[in-house]
Amino acid sequence: MLDSASPWTPLSPSSRRVALEVLVHGPLARTELARRLDLSTASLTRITKPLVDSGVLREVPETTARSSGRPLQPLDVDPSRQQFVGIKLTGFRAYGVLTDLRANILATCTREITSQVPADVAQVLTDVVVDLSAEHAPSAVGVGLGGVVRDFTLVRRAPFLHWRDIDLGRALSERTHLPVAVSNDLDALMEAEHWFGDGRDVHNFAALTIGAGVGGGLVIHDRLVTGPDSGLGLLGHFPLDPLGPVCGEGHRGCADALLTTDAIHSQVSMLLGRPVAYDEVLDLAAAGDPTAERIVGGAAHAFGTLIAAVANIAQPERIILTGEGIRLARVSEQSLLAGITQARQPEASPLDLRILDDDPTLWARGAAAVAIQRAVLSELPRF
Repeated sequence: MLDSASPWTPLSPSSRRVALEVLVHGPLARTELARRLDLSTASLTRITKPLVDSGVLREVPETTARSSGRPLQPLDVDPSRQQFVGIKLTGFRAYGVLTDLRANILATCTREITSQVPADVAQVLTDVVVDLSAEHAPSAVGVGLGGVVRDFTLVRRAPFLHWRDIDLGRALSERTHLPVAVSNDLDALMEAEHWFGDGRDVHNFAALTIGAGVGGGLVIHDRLVTGPDSGLGLLGHFPLDPLGPVCGEGHRGCADALLTTDAIHSQVSMLLGRPVAYDEVLDLAAAGDPTAERIVGGAAHAFGTLIAAVANIAQPERIILTGEGIRLARVSEQSLLAGITQARQPEASPLDLRILDDDPTLWARGAAAVAIQRAVLSELPRF
């Protein structure tokens, strides 16, 4: 159930709209806030006064000096007023973070997953919440995992855990006595970047991830694009090279066959005649080893082709690149850019690419961001 002490629960739609704008884009001067929301000064004053009186918003000092005139006294939220737990769940580990209201990380915690039995996993996640709640009482918990999730609680499919139709949200909420929001991990990452990261200042952006799989997300007109097949990893089967290797599903030259960490280190290991881990492959390529350089360069070129395809179809203002395999984009940057150039119309606008170095806490922060969103919007599942 939603914490009755939450400052967001009693807000009217108009008050919530104002507070949300400040949360995501603040601090904001009242004139700027009125302009953004197309409100008159009188209407904004009427809405913001009770928000300030109740502590949802507060006046803060100006960040830039003014030559004359009355101080603007921008409005902002107090990020420390609420804390949230976010957990990135993998097949073998749970990475937890405690964040404030703006998804700034305050503490971290890691626990091993030794059993994939749902009740055992729920207990490990509970232990993470308890560890992170030692000094702060969180308002809600978010969990992100690779798979298909429905209604922010039901895990319909999570192959790495061998799960189908597991109500993880209910199980964790019953143990922690906190609201829980479960989501696909890439969707969670997208929402964190949308509200608090590299997507905060644009209305349309895409994210592409490479690692154990290939993933993609899209925000259009400030809304995450989802559908009945979200979480299935469909972008991994986008065709890139008709002469390339075959993926596990039998697709020749698809993104999964060319860009996953397993695909890359397996190809190099076979050619060198010895096991070579993914990071070693990149080290060899960076040092000029011809075999590693050829495979890594080809993968980076294919990644550029995929980036260009997303840009050509969706026309996002920005593209974010991340994932545990994203170092590929730095080691073979020229090949990646060549792949983009080859697949783009010469007169097309330059792409705004942002590379986020992978870190488990990045994904855990995404899960926390979903919990923050659901709390702010009063849409957390109730059990």
